[in-house]
Amino acid sequence: MPDQIHERGGVPVLVCDPDGPPLATEQDALDLIGAAFLGAQVVAVPANRLDQRFFSLGTRFAGDVMQKFVNYRVRLAVVGDISAQLAESSALRALVHESNQGGQIWFVDDLDALDTRLRAAR
Repeated sequence: MPDQIHERGGVPVLVCDPDGPPLATEQDALDLIGAAFLGAQVVAVPANRLDQRFFSLGTRFAGDVMQKFVNYRVRLAVVGDISAQLAESSALRALVHESNQGGQIWFVDDLDALDTRLRAAR
């Protein structure tokens, strides 16, 4: 399935294909943001599509990607199990916790959890 816009929790979401290309550069993030401009308010990226540098905060890749989404006012949802990465990094745990307190970037286990967050945020 290609990346497609679906209504989830009453909000148009660009749901990215789990088998799609990796998000490995800032340009990849900008491409997803551009695709969202076709009618989505949120981009749901499967965690397995994120380059491993995203989860290693010392690389600054996660911050650069997240800042792009904030700058363009497109919400980002990282969807999937990242428990292995969380177990290895207290800094990542803190980032996920802090992000999930806000309304711009979320880390959720699955699309059903994203639906719940979106309905609550409306």
